[in-house]
Amino acid sequence: MRTEPPPCAWSFPPPDAAGEQGLLALGADLEPGTLLAAYRSGIFPMPLTGTRELPWFSPDPRGIVPLDDFRPSRSLRRSARCFTVTADTAFADVIAGCADPSRPGGWITPAIRVAYERLHALGWAHSLEVWDAGGALAGGLYGVEIGGLFAAESKFHVRTDASKVALAALVERLRDAGGERLLDVQWTTPHLLALGARDVARAEYLRRLRAALGTPPAF
Repeated sequence: MRTEPPPCAWSFPPPDAAGEQGLLALGADLEPGTLLAAYRSGIFPMPLTGTRELPWFSPDPRGIVPLDDFRPSRSLRRSARCFTVTADTAFADVIAGCADPSRPGGWITPAIRVAYERLHALGWAHSLEVWDAGGALAGGLYGVEIGGLFAAESKFHVRTDASKVALAALVERLRDAGGERLLDVQWTTPHLLALGARDVARAEYLRRLRAALGTPPAF
């Protein structure tokens, strides 16, 4: 059940006004209405070390995972049999795992955690949890879903392949739901490229986004 929050109190610049590194704006807030307005416009927040105001990005190119191009390896399919995957049963634990300060390149601040936990409580943010045979949380991912858009924010693992298993489960769920869907990963990495992610131009991303927003959600 989704609850629409009060509307955004800010006006974002158009996404194509972003600079070379994708930085579009500084400021605003992390209220649920602000976050949803940003994602619906192709924009997302990401704190930067040394920047007091909140940065908002619209990169060009943009990383996506075309659902039909996702390529789990044979070893990943074997690994998946060692885990159990659930959805929305431990959102706070998943985002805590993603925010672990010992992880390199960590960007999830306490304010980000609180903001996305609020979105989860309103029905807009979701998690996939991967559990090992002993019932311990082995990894997972979380993101924001609006219509057919799933903006994957972060993933983590404490057991080998657990975050990949979470991503594979997400792709399967979105693919099974049908309709126009867009799995957004913001920026590609060699790891994501090996799984079938690719870069698309901002204009193409925004075209896909407009189509996806009219599709019923999968969660």
